[in-house]
Amino acid sequence: MSANADLAAADPHVLREYALLADGERGILVGPRGDFAWMCFPRWNDDAMFSSLIGGNGSYAITPAERCVWGGYYEEGSLIWHSRWITNGSIIECREALALPSRRDRAVVLRRVTAIRGPASMRVSLNLRGGFGEEPARRLKRDDAGIWRGLVGTTRIAWLGGADASPHPDGHNGKALTLSLTLPPGHSHDFVLVLGDGTEDLDPPDPEWVWQGTSAAWADRVPRLHDTVAQRDARHAYAVMHGLTSSSGGMVAAATTSLPERASQGRNYDYRYAWIRDQCYAGQAAAAAGGHPLMDTAVAFARDRLLADGERLKPAYTVSGGYVPDERPLALPGYPGGTNIVGNWVNQQFQLDGFGESLLLFAAAARHDHLDADAWRAAEAAAEAIAARWHELDAGIWEITPKAWTHSRLICAAGLRAISHHSPGDEQAARWASLADRIVADTATHAVHRSGHWQRAADDPNLDAALLLPALRGAIPADDPRSVATLHAIDDQLTEDGYVYRYRPDERPLGNAEGAFLVCGFWMALAWAQQGEHTAAARWFERNRAACGPPGLLAEEFDVTQRQLRGNLPQAFVHALLLECAAAQHTQSSDEGFAEQ
Repeated sequence: MSANADLAAADPHVLREYALLADGERGILVGPRGDFAWMCFPRWNDDAMFSSLIGGNGSYAITPAERCVWGGYYEEGSLIWHSRWITNGSIIECREALALPSRRDRAVVLRRVTAIRGPASMRVSLNLRGGFGEEPARRLKRDDAGIWRGLVGTTRIAWLGGADASPHPDGHNGKALTLSLTLPPGHSHDFVLVLGDGTEDLDPPDPEWVWQGTSAAWADRVPRLHDTVAQRDARHAYAVMHGLTSSSGGMVAAATTSLPERASQGRNYDYRYAWIRDQCYAGQAAAAAGGHPLMDTAVAFARDRLLADGERLKPAYTVSGGYVPDERPLALPGYPGGTNIVGNWVNQQFQLDGFGESLLLFAAAARHDHLDADAWRAAEAAAEAIAARWHELDAGIWEITPKAWTHSRLICAAGLRAISHHSPGDEQAARWASLADRIVADTATHAVHRSGHWQRAADDPNLDAALLLPALRGAIPADDPRSVATLHAIDDQLTEDGYVYRYRPDERPLGNAEGAFLVCGFWMALAWAQQGEHTAAARWFERNRAACGPPGLLAEEFDVTQRQLRGNLPQAFVHALLLECAAAQHTQSSDEGFAEQ
């Protein structure tokens, strides 16, 4: 193997080919060449240690030396990934995971190469670079046990399994460790990389022991979800959301930043933060599937933010509950078609619907008898915030120009209605229900289109797929003429080939301005099911859950023409709605079976 082999940052792949490893505190994107293209450390919104995804330096690749074709799969109900390659004479797998249980200040990366059939000839390179590729590893030294140790910035590193590696210049004022690995048929080789944000020395743990613990942890954390259809995909969606959820309860919207929603259109955002709305979607989905721990963590995160900030609730926070930093650019080439951004301008916005979604989440928890006294105080704070602020203009669900968005107001009404059913006092329940009535009546006065469907705002007569939600969440009945008219209008005007666009931003044909929004496709499935059209609901569900690659990860948008994922990956709220749909369709199937009996 030449000294410079595999040291350059890997070219990016189409998004459908990336798998995710995650432990709740950080995540890794793994490409089809066994290349780690993305990882931030110590936590989600910290600087990247591997950043080739967006044009930075740094990588960790375990790649067959021969020409090969790629595949892969997750162990069911986990984020333990198997990269799988078939060469002319071999079948090789690399089992990969971030170890569980996790720590905020330490990551343990597990990789086990196995020659399934025939010998395995592999190239291995480890090039750790902090600060989005700017900080090379320092003081690299192999100890007497064959463990490589060093520093990247203030992060300590230890690498087990690469005793035969040699350091080589990486072309960017740093050094990478490279080796050639040959395994006889049926044999395996373990690599364990430990990153620690502290002063203590790191000792890589025994690989077999950590693998057993990680497998057991996933088995314990991801429920069987018997009351869902498409059970494998439902469990995978749950595992993805669990992997994106920190021990603090905050779930990042996505693992990445700056992946473009549309090439060269400047639509690049940092999603490594916890959106209140996304938390609520995840918690409501978990509640629909049986009230599992993801519901409790979502409730806890929303509760703590409301108790701390009240009517000044931010749309998003860091996973530890801190405020999202301002946007700033990175001096990197970016993912092709994109530019690089860290931070998010959402920190300057007011989003009214977050209060309504929080109430819907708290009501879902109350139905499972999982709403404690502190959470009830948070519910009261959310209701008071709606009473004080529902007349204000807000940025809405899509975070755009402030208006009196119809969706925002009606979701607040839905939340008030839902939580009023669980109020311990009749007077309080009546007050909240009355406020919901006033909000719906006022909104109806100004935001019903002349054709009978809800329109986006009083001064915006257009359609919006988010207007499916008021009926789904109980702001108005499903059989209300406005609900029915809205569903039919969206189906007629905002859909293409089984996918749904959020709205029409200009006069161009659908798909020219942006991709279809997968979350909207799942809303469509729920909306048709609510109307009793279960065959139509199943078609929408099946179409949208298939908009992924071999790892089964869903992005925010889907390019219908090119059949490609667009935007940051994986998008948590899309997986949340997949799970909710899987639970809803199981309930419908059970009800139909009961009716037939």
